[in-house]
Amino acid sequence: MTVRLRAHHLLCMLTYVGRGYSPAFTANYDEIVLRLNAGEDVVLIEGPDDICRPLLGENPHAHCLNARVGQRDTRAASALSYWLGQAIDTGHALHLDNRLIERMRSAFAEGKTRKACLGCEWLALCTTVARKEFEGALLAPDLRE
Repeated sequence: MTVRLRAHHLLCMLTYVGRGYSPAFTANYDEIVLRLNAGEDVVLIEGPDDICRPLLGENPHAHCLNARVGQRDTRAASALSYWLGQAIDTGHALHLDNRLIERMRSAFAEGKTRKACLGCEWLALCTTVARKEFEGALLAPDLRE
């Protein structure tokens, strides 16, 4: 299987420490991280993705559908494309191995991809996690690559 993610969730995954909008959201996110850690690939999509699914079930007006979240995706895709040297756009597939995650985390910690995070309610938490060298972050794919 493949995990379907919107572009800004590539950044969110880097600092995810088990907190979320609701218990259902967090349980779903935990499962997605387990799948990624087990080696499943990611395909980038536009709009609500596998992480958004519980929010859509809880609220038909979930923030996942807001235009500003789509703008966050655009900013994330642009920044990641530049810093990774590869196109990050709808339909693109990625394998989140340790090398790629470390490159993304380095750019995130240095503020090179953070424009996508402007206006996000989780900004302070993610900044703290990055400052602590991603201690406690759950995304850690198996070293067998």
